[in-house]
Amino acid sequence: MDTMIRRATTVAELMAAGTLFDGPPRIDWAERFLASPGHLMLIAYADDRPVGMASGVEMTHPDKGTEMCLYELAVAAPYRRAGIGRALAEALAAEARERGCYDMWVGVETGNDPALATYRSAGAREEGTCSVLTWDFSG
Repeated sequence: MDTMIRRATTVAELMAAGTLFDGPPRIDWAERFLASPGHLMLIAYADDRPVGMASGVEMTHPDKGTEMCLYELAVAAPYRRAGIGRALAEALAAEARERGCYDMWVGVETGNDPALATYRSAGAREEGTCSVLTWDFSG
C-alpha cells in the first residue's frame, strides 16, 4: 500500500479528513487552526483518501525555547498496523527539527499499548509517569 503524507493547508483538506478526528470538524475551528502560527496538521493519504492524521502545536517558553507537542494522532481502522502512525510521528518529528524545536512530546494514557508502541517505534522514549489535570470551561 502506497501512502503519502502531506501538510494540510486548506480548510477543505481538514474537512475531508473529518472521520479521523474524535468529532466532526467545524469550519470556523479549522480556519482558526490553520491561521494559528505553530499549528500543524499532517494527513496521510492512500488512494487519494485521508487515512491518518497527526497534529502538532509549537510551544515556546522564555527559558526553554520551542518544543513540539504531538497533540493528536489517528489512523483509520482498516489502515492500522501498517506503519502509518509511525510514519506520521516521524514526519512530525522531522518538521519539528526543521523548525528548530529542541524536542517533541506526547501525552499518552498508560493503558494505550498501541499508541505507546507506535511512538516508541518512531523513536520516542518514556520519561516516567505523570498526571494530567484539566479545567473544564465548557459548562
